[in-house]
Amino acid sequence: MDEKKRYEDIIRILDEYSYEYYVMDNPTVEDAEYDKLMQELLQIEEKHPDWVTNDSPSMRVGGEVLEGFEKVEHKIPMLSLANAFNEQDLLDFDRRIREKVGEDREYMCELKIDGLAVSLAYENGRYNRGATRGDGSVGEDITANLRTIRSIPMKLKQPFSIEVRGEAYMPKRSFVKLNEKREEDGLPQFANPRNAAAGSLRQLDTKIAASRNLDIFLYAVADFGEMGVSRHSDGLDKLTELGLRTNKERRVCKTMDEVFQYIEEWTQKRETLDYDIDGIVIKLNDLAQQEEMGARIKTPRWSIAYKFPAEEVETKLEGIELNVGRTGVVTPTAVLDPVQLAGTTVSRASLHNEDLIHERDIRVGDTVVVEKSRRHHSRNHSKHSRKTYGE
Repeated sequence: MDEKKRYEDIIRILDEYSYEYYVMDNPTVEDAEYDKLMQELLQIEEKHPDWVTNDSPSMRVGGEVLEGFEKVEHKIPMLSLANAFNEQDLLDFDRRIREKVGEDREYMCELKIDGLAVSLAYENGRYNRGATRGDGSVGEDITANLRTIRSIPMKLKQPFSIEVRGEAYMPKRSFVKLNEKREEDGLPQFANPRNAAAGSLRQLDTKIAASRNLDIFLYAVADFGEMGVSRHSDGLDKLTELGLRTNKERRVCKTMDEVFQYIEEWTQKRETLDYDIDGIVIKLNDLAQQEEMGARIKTPRWSIAYKFPAEEVETKLEGIELNVGRTGVVTPTAVLDPVQLAGTTVSRASLHNEDLIHERDIRVGDTVVVEKSRRHHSRNHSKHSRKTYGE
């Protein structure tokens, strides 16, 4: 295939995937597929920089502002993060840091919360506005819905005028209760806590958002300089002092060996948390060095996100149960030979509807693949002549 045509096809496909994920909260592909296409796009653009336009997926964070919410312009853009998938990617990141700022550097490592990126504005210490990231420059005004998150203080302990950034999410226990209630009511279940959190914060009825029991972790300030701190870690400590919720599992690492140890530790322990994480964020800790490193159009050069690999396991489809909700809607459920996946025992998976069963030719006795992807999406698709289900 002509390389220019391939490039245009990749852009079209990635735009559709981004729309499904960021706008519709209904992803249809696993992360590995999206990441593979994005890497191919970046390789082509590196060879042909003159092809790159402002509407390339590589130039945007992703997402659009939905109708029904006022638009909010971020005075300081909410940047996305470049991804790392293995140890070599992280070593290359460290090498670029050392080439620019020297050997005297340290990193702040934080859990990458799988939720919805938001911004909170405080005027003289009082909560003034909340917004989604949107496309990084313009987001949605969700002030009222964020106000329903009880861990967000309406008044800081000191009268700072600051804009803080963080991740709103749905705890696993809230997610289980929500899906149980939706099943009783005959409503479609959410695929994962991330989608449930995003859907909750985009409700026009704030009572619905309040009933979902969301939470938040704050991880940055739009401009830490106003707080009189010199290190990112000190800035997070200051946010905690102000009454804002930060993640206590963060750690300052002096060497890359310590970074790798932190990643290994949380790769093993992630399932013990009451919230989903899909990776580890590594940030240059010194704020002056962050400034020296600078940023690309949409991603900082001083930070990177290591993404956990997808997890999957084979098992056998033992049966299909039909569950009737309160409103009469029938939801089929796959009964599986129990298997261990990411530290939990999986014995059931939703098949969503009868059409899906016919479309995928799902039959009792099939060998199936149960997969937990980086964002824990539900998957139902053919893979190597096997059926694949999302856990």
